[in-house]
Amino acid sequence: MAILDQLNEDLKQAMRDKDKVRLSVIRMVKSAAKNREIELGRALTDEDALAVIQKEIKQRRDSLQAFQEAKRTDLIEQAEQEIAVLESYLPAQLGDDEIEQLAKDVMARVGAAGKADMGKVMRELMPEVRGRADGRRVQQIVERLLA
Repeated sequence: MAILDQLNEDLKQAMRDKDKVRLSVIRMVKSAAKNREIELGRALTDEDALAVIQKEIKQRRDSLQAFQEAKRTDLIEQAEQEIAVLESYLPAQLGDDEIEQLAKDVMARVGAAGKADMGKVMRELMPEVRGRADGRRVQQIVERLLA
């Protein structure tokens, strides 16, 4: 089932269950997806929808960090719940070992030797892990391997 179709089904279920957090998160994602669809001028693919969801997760994580610094426990809890709902739509996440292996394969393919080749490696690696790994985590692993 397409991600957008799944969102529509889950929206209906959240309304039936009166799950306010899930309902508001799904509405927010649908709104962001619709805005992205308008920007692109075409219907969203599953990959486009995943990118929208990842962007929303990133925004929540940034907010979560700010809430933790401000010691706002009420907002921290809400942000964590929203992140959990959003992550349920992402494919299974890659572990560090899997990312490291993919990075090594890409490094061998592009002939990366040092930190100067970081851009080449990331340019090749990110499309392979898109939706399955956080970009910051991938970058940290690649930096460690190139050091």
